[in-house]
Amino acid sequence: MPFGVAKIVYCGHAVKPEASQIPAEFVKFDQLMMTSDFVIVCCAQTKENTGLLNVEAFKKMKRSAVLINTSRGGLVNQNDLYDALKSGQIWGAGLDVTSPEPLPTDHPLLTLDNCVVLPHIGSATLDARNAMSALCARNIIEALHGRPMPAQIK
Repeated sequence: MPFGVAKIVYCGHAVKPEASQIPAEFVKFDQLMMTSDFVIVCCAQTKENTGLLNVEAFKKMKRSAVLINTSRGGLVNQNDLYDALKSGQIWGAGLDVTSPEPLPTDHPLLTLDNCVVLPHIGSATLDARNAMSALCARNIIEALHGRPMPAQIK
């Protein structure tokens, strides 16, 4: 696997059939926290998972672990994250999303050398923006012709 990754694990509500193509192993949340070197948050924010990454989750993580959030800021309790980073409970964090967004310039996370905060630019590659523009154009064309849009919100 690229970058020397030995194993990919994930959790969620159910096993994902496409995971076998990687291959990736479905595990419970606690096992994910305890075994991962990198915890990459890639899910929608719901009532059930708001604040999911909190003091209890950080205690389960390896001291060498890195948290990366590219989903929604509300998934991470940022005060608990600050404490985990400041104390060395986890090694580092990369945040493309925060709550609120943008993060106030006086927020304590911004004072840490082991936390990188970006202004929600994870999708700002040329390829991603071109794909987003093309999809928008296809939506407009289909809507003008009275046909279902390829990315219609139901």
